[in-house]
Amino acid sequence: MARERSLDLVEISPNAVPPVCKIQDYGKFLYEKDKSDRAARKKQKVIVIKEVKFSVTVDEHDYQTKKDRAVRFLGEGDKVKASLRFKGRQMAHRDLGYKIINRLILDIGDVGVVEFMPRMEGTTLHAILAPSKKAEAAPPKKPAAPPAATAPTPSEAAPVQA
Repeated sequence: MARERSLDLVEISPNAVPPVCKIQDYGKFLYEKDKSDRAARKKQKVIVIKEVKFSVTVDEHDYQTKKDRAVRFLGEGDKVKASLRFKGRQMAHRDLGYKIINRLILDIGDVGVVEFMPRMEGTTLHAILAPSKKAEAAPPKKPAAPPAATAPTPSEAAPVQA
């Protein structure tokens, strides 16, 4: 039948019982398969891990800035690796590092989920946070720009007196 129509017999599903075949042009079949593969690749989310680095002696403002950055990364759908490096004699006070990382986990709250609890690897303490399902569902909010205030023109600023 395929030869009569000058087309090809294309095996669609070889594992099915009986195998599924179609009479169609093989070039067209390859083109449509490639097109559907490209569409599927375009829709899939590439997982990116962003890193936020802390130190044991982090100041409050620096901590808040890095926490806000981590929240923004989670809101964009990326994973966050919070790492804290101990230098020199700071290794004697690992509990301070655990306090900082655990505080970050508590401060992030519902935005992220702990995927990898804080753990020491050499001189580095790190944890991995993934975006929560709620944060992924809601698109990140962009702050609305305030309306631009126009400066008065010289003629509006001071009335001319005669």
